[in-house]
Amino acid sequence: MTQLSLACTLTDRTRAVVEGRIKVEGFDIAFTPGEPEDLFRIAMREARYDITEMSMGSHILSVARGDSRYIGVPVFPSRAFRHSAIYIRTDRGIAGPKDLAGRVIGLPEYQQTAAVWVRGVLRDYYGTDLSGITWKVAGERTPIVLPPHIRKESIAEGQTLDAMLAAGEIDAVIAPRPPACFVNGTAPVARLFPDFRSHEEAYFKATGFFPIMHCIAIRRDVAAANPGLPMALFNAFSAAKAHALAEAAMVNVLRVSIPWIAAEVARQTEFMGGDPWPYGFQRNRAEVAAMCRFSAADGLTSQDVEPEALFHETTHGV
Repeated sequence: MTQLSLACTLTDRTRAVVEGRIKVEGFDIAFTPGEPEDLFRIAMREARYDITEMSMGSHILSVARGDSRYIGVPVFPSRAFRHSAIYIRTDRGIAGPKDLAGRVIGLPEYQQTAAVWVRGVLRDYYGTDLSGITWKVAGERTPIVLPPHIRKESIAEGQTLDAMLAAGEIDAVIAPRPPACFVNGTAPVARLFPDFRSHEEAYFKATGFFPIMHCIAIRRDVAAANPGLPMALFNAFSAAKAHALAEAAMVNVLRVSIPWIAAEVARQTEFMGGDPWPYGFQRNRAEVAAMCRFSAADGLTSQDVEPEALFHETTHGV
């Protein structure tokens, strides 16, 4: 049996595969856990693992540049609405999305998928003018070159976005992890959307998009040598996700330490059309196409990327 390495974050959606309770048919998988930021740097700089959790932002970027060492499988272990990821200084007169125009905004990475989504939502859904924004960026997992009209500046060595936001050196931060000054209440910082869930639900109703953050990806040489691997991974992770959702809905003994989790599962499943966490290329093609469009508008890609180019050809029909 072919032995392969897999690196991903341990979640309810991946656990059954990681623990071997659900097998990747025909393959012996050795698992390495990790946090996304670390896994993405390893994937983009070293391509160390045969199979890895991959940032969709970086995946689109590398495919567009023609230097991608991985090909995707339409399994999306991370999805998240990101209205909650915009943190603003409350002393700058920022009352809504359009007030971000012309501001100085911090980002952990310009290519980060969360940032791609937030810029896309601000631009397309709220009509925010992003052209005059100065982006203060902490770093990049892989070098990027942007068009000259996009103002991207690296923060100085020793600086942090949290300290800059707390000191008022920047007007806002877009980040999936809350800034410490927001968590601790040590600076006049708040979410742009305090009632973010209502805004996120409205966005889903309008677009049908539950923002994709990451996919599972196979190193291209491994995929070429194992043509059955993409669908084997798709089937295994799909089964693991179904198992996780079924467990969350159990009421005889709650499997998740949240009192009304089963009722919430039922509510969200109905709200999201019967599948709260969809995998598959066909079901998600329009959303991936939107991500490709966002990346082009951000200057991350200089040519159109078709969604089909991001995923292994054997998975296009699922």
